[in-house]
Amino acid sequence: MGEKQAVSGSCLCGKVTIEAKAADLHVGACHCGMCRKWGGGPFLAVDGGSEVVINGEEFVSRYASSEWAERAFCKECGTHLFYLLKEKSQHIITAGILDQQDEMKMDHQIFIDKKPEYYAFSNDTQNMTEAEVFAQYAP
Repeated sequence: MGEKQAVSGSCLCGKVTIEAKAADLHVGACHCGMCRKWGGGPFLAVDGGSEVVINGEEFVSRYASSEWAERAFCKECGTHLFYLLKEKSQHIITAGILDQQDEMKMDHQIFIDKKPEYYAFSNDTQNMTEAEVFAQYAP
Protein backbone atom coordinates (compact mmCIF):
# COMPACT_ATOMS: atom_id res chain seq x y z
CA MET A 1 0.00 0.00 0.00
CA GLY A 2 2.72 2.48 0.82
CA GLU A 3 6.23 3.10 2.03
CA LYS A 4 7.35 0.74 4.77
CA GLN A 5 8.91 1.90 8.01
CA ALA A 6 10.02 0.59 11.39
CA VAL A 7 7.39 0.83 14.15
CA SER A 8 7.21 -0.06 17.80
CA GLY A 9 4.59 -0.34 20.49
CA SER A 10 3.42 -2.10 23.61
CA CYS A 11 0.43 -3.47 25.42
CA LEU A 12 -1.33 -1.51 28.15
CA CYS A 13 0.72 -2.97 31.01
CA GLY A 14 4.01 -2.82 29.06
CA LYS A 15 4.90 -6.48 29.55
CA VAL A 16 4.75 -7.10 25.78
CA THR A 17 6.52 -4.90 23.27
CA ILE A 18 6.46 -5.24 19.51
CA GLU A 19 8.89 -3.96 16.89
CA ALA A 20 8.21 -4.35 13.18
CA LYS A 21 10.99 -3.50 10.71
CA ALA A 22 8.78 -2.84 7.68
CA ALA A 23 5.25 -1.82 8.58
CA ASP A 24 2.71 -0.08 6.36
CA LEU A 25 1.05 2.69 8.35
CA HIS A 26 -2.14 2.65 6.31
CA VAL A 27 -4.77 1.60 8.86
CA GLY A 28 -7.49 -0.79 7.85
CA ALA A 29 -10.73 -1.69 9.59
CA CYS A 30 -11.99 -5.27 9.57
CA HIS A 31 -15.71 -5.70 10.15
CA CYS A 32 -15.86 -9.51 10.10
CA GLY A 33 -17.83 -11.21 12.85
CA MET A 34 -14.74 -12.72 14.46
CA CYS A 35 -12.93 -9.38 14.75
CA ARG A 36 -16.02 -7.67 16.13
CA LYS A 37 -16.56 -10.46 18.66
CA TRP A 38 -12.84 -10.42 19.60
CA GLY A 39 -12.69 -6.70 20.32
CA GLY A 40 -16.26 -5.53 20.65
CA GLY A 41 -16.02 -3.52 17.44
CA PRO A 42 -14.05 -3.35 14.21
CA PHE A 43 -10.39 -4.38 14.29
CA LEU A 44 -8.21 -1.35 13.41
CA ALA A 45 -4.78 -2.50 12.33
CA VAL A 46 -1.71 -2.02 10.17
CA ASP A 47 0.29 -4.56 8.18
CA GLY A 48 3.43 -5.10 10.25
CA GLY A 49 4.97 -7.55 7.78
CA SER A 50 6.93 -10.63 8.74
CA GLU A 51 10.03 -9.07 10.33
CA VAL A 52 8.57 -8.66 13.80
CA VAL A 53 10.26 -8.93 17.18
CA ILE A 54 8.09 -9.63 20.20
CA ASN A 55 9.55 -9.07 23.64
CA GLY A 56 7.72 -10.57 26.61
CA GLU A 57 6.55 -13.59 24.63
CA GLU A 58 5.81 -15.35 27.93
CA PHE A 59 2.93 -12.89 28.37
CA VAL A 60 1.49 -13.51 24.89
CA SER A 61 -1.48 -15.81 24.52
CA ARG A 62 -2.33 -17.06 21.04
CA TYR A 63 -5.68 -18.29 19.82
CA ALA A 64 -5.95 -20.24 16.54
CA SER A 65 -9.09 -18.62 15.13
CA SER A 66 -8.81 -20.52 11.83
CA GLU A 67 -6.54 -23.00 10.06
CA TRP A 68 -4.48 -20.17 8.58
CA ALA A 69 -4.50 -17.50 11.29
CA GLU A 70 -4.19 -16.80 14.98
CA ARG A 71 -4.97 -13.87 17.25
CA ALA A 72 -2.65 -12.77 20.04
CA PHE A 73 -3.23 -10.81 23.21
CA CYS A 74 -1.39 -10.00 26.44
CA LYS A 75 -2.16 -12.49 29.22
CA GLU A 76 -1.63 -9.82 31.85
CA CYS A 77 -3.72 -6.85 30.66
CA GLY A 78 -5.73 -8.34 27.78
CA THR A 79 -4.51 -5.92 25.10
CA HIS A 80 -5.10 -7.23 21.59
CA LEU A 81 -1.68 -7.38 19.93
CA PHE A 82 -1.97 -8.80 16.43
CA TYR A 83 -3.64 -11.09 13.94
CA LEU A 84 -1.09 -13.48 12.41
CA LEU A 85 -1.39 -15.04 8.96
CA LYS A 86 0.60 -18.20 9.71
CA GLU A 87 1.74 -19.17 6.19
CA LYS A 88 3.51 -15.86 5.52
CA SER A 89 4.22 -15.01 9.18
CA GLN A 90 2.46 -11.73 8.41
CA HIS A 91 1.57 -9.73 11.52
CA ILE A 92 -1.46 -7.48 11.27
CA ILE A 93 -0.77 -5.28 14.30
CA THR A 94 -3.42 -3.49 16.33
CA ALA A 95 -3.07 0.19 15.38
CA GLY A 96 -3.73 1.49 18.88
CA ILE A 97 -0.68 -0.16 20.46
CA LEU A 98 1.84 1.54 18.15
CA ASP A 99 3.84 4.62 19.10
CA GLN A 100 3.49 6.13 15.60
CA GLN A 101 -0.10 7.38 16.07
CA ASP A 102 0.39 10.70 14.27
CA GLU A 103 1.85 9.00 11.19
CA MET A 104 -1.06 6.65 10.48
CA LYS A 105 -3.87 7.16 8.01
CA MET A 106 -7.00 5.00 7.76
CA ASP A 107 -7.62 4.22 4.10
CA HIS A 108 -9.25 0.80 3.73
CA GLN A 109 -12.00 -1.40 5.18
CA ILE A 110 -12.57 -5.10 4.68
CA PHE A 111 -15.67 -7.24 5.18
CA ILE A 112 -17.60 -4.02 4.60
CA ASP A 113 -20.72 -6.05 3.82
CA LYS A 114 -20.57 -7.49 7.38
CA LYS A 115 -20.44 -4.08 9.09
CA PRO A 116 -23.48 -3.50 11.29
CA GLU A 117 -25.52 -0.34 10.77
CA TYR A 118 -24.90 1.14 14.23
CA TYR A 119 -21.49 2.65 13.36
CA ALA A 120 -19.75 4.20 10.35
CA PHE A 121 -16.41 5.85 9.63
CA SER A 122 -16.32 9.17 7.79
CA ASN A 123 -12.92 8.48 6.17
CA ASP A 124 -12.81 8.07 2.40
CA THR A 125 -11.63 4.44 2.15
CA GLN A 126 -11.17 1.61 -0.29
CA ASN A 127 -13.75 -1.05 0.66
CA MET A 128 -13.78 -4.80 0.10
CA THR A 129 -16.59 -7.27 0.71
CA GLU A 130 -16.13 -10.70 2.30
CA ALA A 131 -16.13 -12.35 -1.15
CA GLU A 132 -13.52 -9.91 -2.46
CA VAL A 133 -11.25 -10.48 0.55
CA PHE A 134 -11.37 -14.27 0.22
CA ALA A 135 -10.86 -14.10 -3.56
CA GLN A 136 -7.73 -11.99 -3.09
CA TYR A 137 -6.18 -13.36 0.12
CA ALA A 138 -7.51 -16.83 0.98
CA PRO A 139 -4.90 -19.62 0.93
